[in-house]
This record gives sequence, C-alpha cells and structure tokens, in this order.
Amino acid sequence: MIRQYDRKLVLENGTEIKGYSFGAVKDTVLELVFNTSMVGYQEIISDPSYTGQAVVMTYPLIGNYGISNEDYESKAPSIGALIVREYNDIPSSFRADETLDMVMKRFDICGISGVDTRMLTRIIREYGSCKVLLTDAKRAKNEALDFLKNTDLPTDQVSRVSAKERCVYDVPDASYHVAAIDCGMKLNIVRELNALSCRVTVLPYDTPADEIIKLNPDGVFISNGPGDPTDVNCVIETIRKLRGKYPVFGICLGHQLISLAYGAKTYKLKFGHRGGNHPVMDMETGRIEMTSQNHSYAVDNDSVRGTDLEITHINLLDNTTEGVKCERDRVFSVQYHPESAPGPCDSRYLFDRFTGLMKGKTNA
Repeated sequence: MIRQYDRKLVLENGTEIKGYSFGAVKDTVLELVFNTSMVGYQEIISDPSYTGQAVVMTYPLIGNYGISNEDYESKAPSIGALIVREYNDIPSSFRADETLDMVMKRFDICGISGVDTRMLTRIIREYGSCKVLLTDAKRAKNEALDFLKNTDLPTDQVSRVSAKERCVYDVPDASYHVAAIDCGMKLNIVRELNALSCRVTVLPYDTPADEIIKLNPDGVFISNGPGDPTDVNCVIETIRKLRGKYPVFGICLGHQLISLAYGAKTYKLKFGHRGGNHPVMDMETGRIEMTSQNHSYAVDNDSVRGTDLEITHINLLDNTTEGVKCERDRVFSVQYHPESAPGPCDSRYLFDRFTGLMKGKTNA
C-alpha cells in the first residue's frame, strides 16, 4: 500500500513541500532553519535554543538510534518541528529507551519526513531564514499563505524555557559555587561544571543582581538560549551590575548578552550557524577549533571597538565574532558551544579557564 502525503510545509515565498507526518500533528508557524550535524538529533530536539524553530536536518537518515534517557539537554523539549528526508522508527542502538516519534508525540513536537531537505536547505541559504507553516497536505495554498502572513513569530522564548524557580546541582566537596542565569540552559553545561567540582545554582533569567550577590558565588555563568538577545534587557542590566564583581562566563546567547552589556551591537544572520563543523580561530594562540554552533544572531565586529571588550575568537567561514573578553573584569564569552554533545570537544578548555578565574575567590 502506497502511503499518501498527509502534511506539507508552506514557505513565505509560496513554496509548498509535501511529506509524511511523525511526532505530533498540529498546525504551527515557526522560523525555518537548518542544521548540518550528522548525529545528535536528540540533543537538537531537547536544546531550548531551538524553541519556536522548524529545523531541517541536512543529514538524510534520522531516528535510527532512537532516544536515550541519559542524553537530553532539557527536561521538557521545546523545539517547534523537525524536518527530515528519511525517518527511521526502528532504533538499532542498545541504548535506546524510546523512539524519536514517541518522544515527539509526548512533548507535542511536529515532524515531517519524505522532504527534499537538500532543496530546502538551498532555499534557506539563498533567501535566508523565514516563516514556515506546517499544516495538512490538503489545505488550500491561498488560505495557508494568508494564515502565515498574519501570524507573528513570538519574542518571549527565553521566558518560556527559563527555570521557574531556583535549582541547585551539587557535587561532593565542591570547590566552587557558580550562579548560572538560565536563558535556556543545556544540561550538558551543568554536567561540565559539576565535573570540575562546581556546585551550580541555576536561576530564572529575571533574577535581580542583588539576589545573585546575596548568594556570594565564586563565578557567574550566562547561558545559551533562544531568540533575539535585545528582547532580554533584564539580563543585560544584571550583567552590567555584576561585571567586575565576579568572574563571568557566557555561551551563545550569553555571549551576545555580555557584548550588549558592554555597549556592542548584535544583528541577525541570514541563515544562522547550526551544526558541528564550524572552524574558529583563537586570535591569541592561532589555534583552530572545530566547534558546534546554534544561533541566529551575531555580535557586530566593528561595534566591539570602543568598548572594554576585545575579540578573542573569529569564525573562519564568515569572519563573525566568536569570542570576546574583558580581562580587567574577568569576563569572557564564546558564541559557540564548548560543552557540545555528542561533540566536537575541542573547546572544553574554556571551562578550565572559568574555574581558573574563580580560584582567587572560593565560597563553596
């Protein structure tokens, strides 16, 4: 029996692409982006930075090793949708606890397979990220385009995925206490800090600076997260009040927020950086790291000049800023993910750099 197309994608430019449903089935408008990773689809669907996005996987086979309970990046995945060429619902890994379809149904995440993902990726590369409607295959095109045009993408993603209350991830005989501002923090960041003897207190994104000061931490971490950094003014103000008081380390959205706090500017990239194959040069050592990335916005290179920041890392594909620091304030950040799971692991030394800055002040 030949399976009939039951779902379709409708892009802003009028392109329609039909496919087959898996995961949750509902009508939803999302931002269309692509990811070039060959593995790690579980980490992708559970990374809070993908909130409100439909992710096109350029690797053609997805689902083949299932889902492991040990590999989630958040406890409540919030990605908008997953778009794949071929979906496999019979996992071959001994670590699999569930299928991808089962997990996506439970967390109300849409999926569509049978899509020409190469064509779709080329469209995004040429025209940029755009709005897309995932809907029933029989829905009239004009009706779908009207609905797409009249639906705005949300700007409250950080408030949706941030922790609602304080949470402590402790380790025996902790050497350091890190206050982590959660803008959509990946669990592997906590794992990396715990492995370096850090007790991590995860805080809601809107926690005031004076409450963080009361915790008397050894360092402050600003996490990754979804959306436009200029939508999260409260975190920018908190960074301004805390800089110089504690070592501060930021990743991804945290990097953008630190840069904004020092007076730099950010802008939206044409189609963003998403995948585990971005070469980044450390400007101080000349060392080139292969990095994993996931972001739509970048720090404007020219705007860093005239601030107290200096650029430490550069993306060799497009010359965008990948790292900054203020040595005086013991503040540094990177645009990419040194904690990336399942890899690459070239940049995990940055966590050692953070603990090194905290050695002079220990309140664990």
